[in-house]
Amino acid sequence: MVNADTGAGDSIRLLIADDQALVRGALAALLDLEADLTVSGVASDGAEAVRLAAEVRPDVCLMDIQMPGVDGVEATRRIREVSPGTRVLVVTTFARPGYLRSALDAGASGFIVKDTPAEDLAEAVRRVHSGLRVLDPALAEESLFDGANPLSDRERQVLRLAADGRSAAAIAAEVFLSAGTVRNHLSAAIGKTGAVNRAQAVRIASDKGWI
Repeated sequence: MVNADTGAGDSIRLLIADDQALVRGALAALLDLEADLTVSGVASDGAEAVRLAAEVRPDVCLMDIQMPGVDGVEATRRIREVSPGTRVLVVTTFARPGYLRSALDAGASGFIVKDTPAEDLAEAVRRVHSGLRVLDPALAEESLFDGANPLSDRERQVLRLAADGRSAAAIAAEVFLSAGTVRNHLSAAIGKTGAVNRAQAVRIASDKGWI
């Protein structure tokens, strides 16, 4: 949704992307109270965020991570392509080192959690808009010592599909690989996560934000 009142002088124009309507509304209401911030659009998923970014060309996009369809990381990557002048500030409940690394790799300029005080959130927006990087300090420290995501793209893919308990054969049919190849990827993911089985591998990888 685009806010028709986007001509707010030199104010920082914002796009808010979050799949929860209450969160979108709360963020928009809080940030619109700031004299130098104007909410120019809101999106309920990543695909809509990309479309609105190309249309509105906001200065800063506040991006959730976990959304249906196109997630926040992929949406960040696409927004940086369609609207290079838009800086992305990830605002999420999921404070996981893997998500932080993935978001930064996708081009995000900041990563903070949703329980950040309103005044700190507004200041984070201003800092990101000015070209600075803003990171949740505790999460940044944890990410530094937790290491990079060890999983390959294919291992991440099969682990995501294994999360609902489907068999190797069912996964293979979906990703156009042999069941043996899928089992090899699952085995590699289990080893890299230090798990004892695929269910534990899924849990560990999810907790760390690797999938």
